[in-house]
Parts: sequence; structure tokens; C-alpha cells
Amino acid sequence: MFSMCSDPSALHGLSWMLCYMTTGKQIMFYGSFGIVLLLLAITAPVALCFGFGGALAARSNFMPLRIIGRAYIAMVRGVPDIIFFLFVPIAMDQGIEYLRNRWKCPDWNQPVWAGNEFHVCAAAKMPLNSAPQFYHEAYGFGLAVIAFAVVYGAFAAQVLYGAMQAVPHAQLETAEAYGMTRRQMTRRVLIPQMWSYAVPGLSNLWMILIKATPLLFLLGIEDIVYWARELGATKSSIYAYPHGDWRLYYFLGLLVFYLVMTKLSEIVLARINRRLSMGQATAGGEALRKAGA
Repeated sequence: MFSMCSDPSALHGLSWMLCYMTTGKQIMFYGSFGIVLLLLAITAPVALCFGFGGALAARSNFMPLRIIGRAYIAMVRGVPDIIFFLFVPIAMDQGIEYLRNRWKCPDWNQPVWAGNEFHVCAAAKMPLNSAPQFYHEAYGFGLAVIAFAVVYGAFAAQVLYGAMQAVPHAQLETAEAYGMTRRQMTRRVLIPQMWSYAVPGLSNLWMILIKATPLLFLLGIEDIVYWARELGATKSSIYAYPHGDWRLYYFLGLLVFYLVMTKLSEIVLARINRRLSMGQATAGGEALRKAGA
């Protein structure tokens, strides 16, 4: 990046460190923090949508829908997360390519699954082998978002389902007495009231989601864990910037990053919880009432 960095062997001290910290790989390491933040920004609302749908399905009067909702919650919560993180991207990737193979290569006469191998025509690859690297990375990131959303959506569904059950039944009976339909009760009474009960559980789920972001490394995405291990490992004299085993310092940086993320999240979530608890017949609302008395 700097002209003085053209000859690393002539650098010493702070100038060597400045040039090392601005190499191309270091810039990619800094950018990987953005990947983690982007994952959280996209996954959280998507997982909440999954959870909202699962909770409403679990409360449905329509039995097949109720069975689907409760099965989704029970199945995902009962299986180790890492299995779903590895299964969902592979299953979706092969499913998409299988459908594309049926569509783009109707004359394909070879078995798609042959033993342990999965084969489709070149036109059915997703993305195409000739596509720019960015498309491959974006596609992998999209599959990772769906995997995270499916897993944490089930936990969110359980939290939201419990929050819906915690809303005083008398309020629903009053709404029904005023002539509201079940859909109107859900939209105007149940959902607004449930948030004060749901926020504490969703707050814990958000913290768990933050802690789970290093699993991107297992999905083949070059996240902060990948680059910390790659850049922190011992580099010999064959590299432009040789150094010893610096993994301790890189992972210490990740530790500070996650602690800062957790602290900021606690502050924001505490304010949200306080605002939603005001005037509510909950433990948090009662504490606010006594504090203001």
C-alpha cells in the first residue's frame, strides 16, 4: 500500500509492522469482520421470521399445520446445531442443482447420485464454474444464512410460542367478547402483548447467535476465524513478512471483538426490554413501576 513497503527485507520496527498490517491478506482479514456483522444483520430478521411462522403454526387450529410447526421446533432443537449447519447447505445446494439439471439438461441420461458421488451437467452448476469468484462466495454465504436461520428460527419459535402462551388469557377473552375474529385477536392483542415476554429469551438467543458466527469457518467461508488462523500461523523466510507463531495475538483480537459486541448488545437489548416492559403486568414492568413510585 505504501511505497516504502516495496522491499520488505529493508524494513524494521514500526515501518515493518505498518507494512505488514496493510498487506492484501490483512485487508481481507479486516473485511471478514464485516462478513460477520453482515451475517448477523441478515440472519437475525430472517431467523425471527422463521420463528414467527413456526410459533403461529404451532398454535394453529389446523392440525396438519400445528403438527408441522411443533415438529420443526422439536426436530431442530433436538439435533446438534453443527449437523444442521453442515446438512442444510449441502442439501439445498444439491437440491437446487438437481432441479436445474432437470430443467436445463432434460436429455441427461446419467444417474445424478452414483454411489457417494453427485453429478449434474455443467449448465446446472450453481453457480456456474465460469462465474466470477464473487458469485461463488455470495452463493455460499446465502446458504450459510439459510442454515443459521433454520436453526435459530426454531429456537426463536419456541421463545415466541412461550411468550404467546404467557399473554393473559383474559385479554383474549375480552377481545373475543368485543367481536374480534381469531386473526384480529392475534394481530391486535396477542402479538403486541407478547413482545414484553419474548424479549428476554430473544436477547439470550441473540447472544448465542453472536457466539455461533465462527461456525462460518466450517462452511468454507473465509471469516475472521479462518484469517486469524491463516495469518497467525508461523511464516518462514520464504514469505515477504516472516514471523513467529502469532495466533495468540490474532485470537486475542477476536476475543476483544466478541466481548465488545456482547457488551453493546447488552446495552441495546436492556433499553429495548425496558421500553417494552413499561406499563406491562410483568416482572420487568412491576420493577419499573416500583422504581418510579
